[in-house]
Amino acid sequence: MTDRIEAAAAELRPLLQEFILWARENAPGSDSNLVGSVVLWHRLIASDNVGRWKRADLRTVLLDRMPQVVEDPDAAADGMVPAVRSYLTFLSETDRLAKGSSSLKELLAELDDLEDDFVDAMEDIVVDQDEYEDDEEDEGLGDFEPFADELAELPTIRLRPDAELAAATREATLITKARDLAAWVGSERRVGETSLLTDAEITEALAALGLPAPTAGGKALADSVPALWNIWNLAIDLDFLQPEGEDTVSADADTADWPFEEDDDALDVWMAGLHSIDYGDPELEDEEATIALSGLTRALLVRVLLATGSKPLAELRAELAEAAAEYDERGAEAWAAATAQYGDPLNPVLDWLAGYGMVEVEHDQVRLTPLGMEGVVHLTDDADIELDARPAIDAMTALDLLSFSAELPEEEADAEFAAWMELREPDRAAKELLEAAAEDDADALVRVQAASMVGSLGEVAVPAWQDALDEPSLRPYAATHLAQLGVDDAPPPTQADTHWLILDMLTISAGLGRPEFVSSLDDIGNVPNLVNLLDVIWKVPHPHLEELLEAIGKAHPDKQVGKAAKRALFKARSTHN
Repeated sequence: MTDRIEAAAAELRPLLQEFILWARENAPGSDSNLVGSVVLWHRLIASDNVGRWKRADLRTVLLDRMPQVVEDPDAAADGMVPAVRSYLTFLSETDRLAKGSSSLKELLAELDDLEDDFVDAMEDIVVDQDEYEDDEEDEGLGDFEPFADELAELPTIRLRPDAELAAATREATLITKARDLAAWVGSERRVGETSLLTDAEITEALAALGLPAPTAGGKALADSVPALWNIWNLAIDLDFLQPEGEDTVSADADTADWPFEEDDDALDVWMAGLHSIDYGDPELEDEEATIALSGLTRALLVRVLLATGSKPLAELRAELAEAAAEYDERGAEAWAAATAQYGDPLNPVLDWLAGYGMVEVEHDQVRLTPLGMEGVVHLTDDADIELDARPAIDAMTALDLLSFSAELPEEEADAEFAAWMELREPDRAAKELLEAAAEDDADALVRVQAASMVGSLGEVAVPAWQDALDEPSLRPYAATHLAQLGVDDAPPPTQADTHWLILDMLTISAGLGRPEFVSSLDDIGNVPNLVNLLDVIWKVPHPHLEELLEAIGKAHPDKQVGKAAKRALFKARSTHN
């Protein structure tokens, strides 16, 4: 079946590409990407001729096959039938609807008849998936969800700058070992079906990594070196090892360059292997016992985080032993087995985390490193749990400050700004803030935040405001503040400047919801004033002009305003085009 699918997909690709181009002009509201699977299965199960469509084919493909193969039932429910309607119209209008097909009118009527049934089928899949996910979401030893409330109440977590974190990644011994293993693998090394390497190769690889060879026992050598396979898997996670066809693997060309010089490159590598923390869980002779302790590494991390980054090892050991017994009926037995094998079940956990640069253990105290704190914040985010995590004040850029402050309550934002200002001269701070605000002229909220902060600095910010006159997105703010400060020879604010400020205000209120947006329109003035404004504001080259005019036309309850907004939108689009 796979060969047939591949052959049919290749056959259909040119036709679908033509449809996508056609749809851009003729059916811009339809999602042409949703058509591919329908057309493919039509070809496989309903018709040898891709252009021959009968009414019965639609029911066969959409109601019988799609529920079995659809990947995103939500998207399919919303857009698949309209997309198929566009596709059939495309076939008809380009003379591709083959002889023997039902008429386009009959096909579209059939689509109308079965649309409700199709949507119901997609919704049933969504419900089934949700129930399955609920069944799968039983709390485990490594789940963060039970701690969500406690994590949300943690004080602000301060993260170190990328340069410091990147330097720490270059010191991570496990990444170095993964590189060394990839270097040993070299180019196009054959791997076996039952084990990755032969016994001779395993011995060589252990020597290359400086790992001890296992003592003689009854097990196969490949089953006696879990540390080697963990590093092998890490090398794959880091893209240090790449598949080269069937049963062949090679070191990536860039692997030998580790540690990478560029900070972003170094951090990207480390982040790619972050989920390797699970390799730190104890591996026991009994597979069920191993499963009972799966998640132990994550369980340790979340408890250290809850202790604000440092916790006594003895307390961790006691808490985790109790948790293992609670989460799995074999947890206590598995803990005892891990104690016998490792001396302490936390030894492999801490060895891996230390090797990945995430924890330090000193005087029986386990402490998250800055790199470890960064990693745990990412893990909690992956679990959809919110933390108050921000850059450290001394590492916070002006853009960081603006971005975070925009989301904070006013008092908290003021405190953040005051702490940031303590580390800078006011004139330099003003320059940094306005330069950051100019980086993205589409971000009105950051721009308003910057103008407010710089405005609070008074006359010392005059040079920064004067420089900002050359930035179109900041000129309205600069002209306004310079006029308020009574600066000689400063250009007075123009009507276009005022209109820009209004559009920024509307952009922000539009993001707050329809009631706030309509309220901000009312603040501008009565209906005649709004109509007069719309008759001229379409000339302003604001990045959100068209979407705001469209939103005004839809949201404002007065028909005069709606019509004026539509006229302005037409003029703006005509000018832009």
